[in-house]
Parts: sequence; C-alpha cells; structure tokens
Amino acid sequence: MMSELKPGISREQSFNVTHAITAAAMFEAPDAPEVPGMPSVWSTPDMIGKMEMVSAAVVAGLLPAEQMTVGARNEVSHLAATPEGATVRVRSTLAAVDGRKLTFTVEAFDQQEKVGEGTHLRVIVDREKFDKRLTEKIPSPARVR
Repeated sequence: MMSELKPGISREQSFNVTHAITAAAMFEAPDAPEVPGMPSVWSTPDMIGKMEMVSAAVVAGLLPAEQMTVGARNEVSHLAATPEGATVRVRSTLAAVDGRKLTFTVEAFDQQEKVGEGTHLRVIVDREKFDKRLTEKIPSPARVR
C-alpha cells in the first residue's frame, strides 16, 4: 500500500466555524491568559489542527495497520479572518515523500477567499513503538513523590 503514497494525492474537507473554535473562545478558557476583546473569528490553532487532521486522512488508508503518521512541523500563514458561522474548506495535498517523511501543501478557504496556506510535515511511525515510548514517559507511582 505504501507504494500508493505518491505526490499529488489530496483530500478536502469542510468545517463550520462554531464559537468553540474561535479566538474569542480560546481566551475564554479557564487556563487562558486574560486578553480582552478577542474577535469571534476562526482561530489559527484550530486552522492548523484541521490542516493536520486532513493531511493525516490523505494517507491513513494507504498505510499498513501497524503504522500511522504523526505531525512533526507546520509552517502556516493565516491570511484572513473568517467569522463565526461561516463554512471553511481545508485542502491538503501530498507534495513530497522522503522515506518516512511526508510533506503536504495545505490551504484553507472561506466562502470568499483563501484564508490560510503553508506546509505540514508528517512522519510515518510504528504504532507499537510509539505507544511503548509513550508508556515509558508515564511516571510510575514509585517514582512520583
């Protein structure tokens, strides 16, 4: 299946900009710093998260069950604001394959214009090794004092 990982494959998905994913909501969170008056527009962290999600979906069905991809780097520009209530489209296209490294071109659009663009790097990893490494990071009760 990995032989199907060729530049040019892509995926696009639409999302509604709800209050929960706006900059205003981010700064309403209990652990957020107080920054009054943040606008109710699609937040940059959510845009990047959706770009990662769509990128992962581009290749998920082409990997063996024992492998997955993890995000490793984002170089993204948020070009324009999108208001709460709008619909956005996120497109990810596999641009390059270099061994386990997959580079994607990512874009986001609202109903009027391109609102985000950049590149996203994902790395193919073995699920079992990844899970084992995570487990090793969990402190055991004997070590926590």
